[in-house]
Amino acid sequence: MKPTTPPSAATSPGQAALRPDCSQCFALCCTAFGFTRSADFAIDKPPATPCPNLAADFSCTIHDRLRPRGFVGCTVFDCFGAGQAVSQRLFGGTSWREDPALAPDMFAAFKVLRQLHEMRWLLGQAEAKAYGPDTAGDVRHLQAMVREVAEGPIDVVLAADIGSLHIQVGDALRGVSEEVRAGYFDDGPCLGCLQPGADLAGADLRGVALCGANLRGACLIAADFRGADLAATDLLGADLRDARFDDADLTDTLFLTQAQITAARGSASTRLPAGLERPGHWLGAGSASPPAPWKLLDSGDC
Repeated sequence: MKPTTPPSAATSPGQAALRPDCSQCFALCCTAFGFTRSADFAIDKPPATPCPNLAADFSCTIHDRLRPRGFVGCTVFDCFGAGQAVSQRLFGGTSWREDPALAPDMFAAFKVLRQLHEMRWLLGQAEAKAYGPDTAGDVRHLQAMVREVAEGPIDVVLAADIGSLHIQVGDALRGVSEEVRAGYFDDGPCLGCLQPGADLAGADLRGVALCGANLRGACLIAADFRGADLAATDLLGADLRDARFDDADLTDTLFLTQAQITAARGSASTRLPAGLERPGHWLGAGSASPPAPWKLLDSGDC
């Protein structure tokens, strides 16, 4: 399990509720999802089964040694507070160990609620960044819609039309991104590579004008952003594994998550957006390459 860290003082109360509190969760990230043996995980684990490193009190027996023991993937995962919401609100504090019959619905609810909570996190960023009143109004309307589902009873959560909500949230985030980036970015010929979904693995982007770039979904593995200013750079879903952000300014990036930051590399002088924490491994040398945060499996992936 991830260590519980206090939210930034600049984080809104709504965003603070979307931070994981492992002390109030029944280790759902260690049970509901499966993973395959790889550079990110030392073993195979099928979905809906407890990790062999899970203790009776739902703590991780190798939490302080996850990276050297080959479980780097565990250090990246972020449930956006879904774990404690499922464990305590939806199931009243009764664990899957106390009542094994609860496990299927509990694990299914966790997978849905994690996605809903991530949408709420991103919509919170969108609301703070939106310029036009119409755009901001659309975001607030969608926030209320997603929150109503996320805070509903178990049957409402399990019946959520996640696909439709993903499309609507994606459209809203795209609209905010276009508004914000319009004041920064001139898509000239020398910057043609800075496109959504671009493969920029290992690219040296030091000194490149990045403010307002649209890099959502881009492959930025081991890309070098040292000293860069990424104001209004859209990083939604970008793969930042091993990307270098030493001395970079990420304060005003768009749609950056804790999982992406934890998968990247940086320094004590890297400037982060409000609400995101500096990963502990940034201060050490020679840490193992972080994994993609989406490489966990659910039962539909096996």
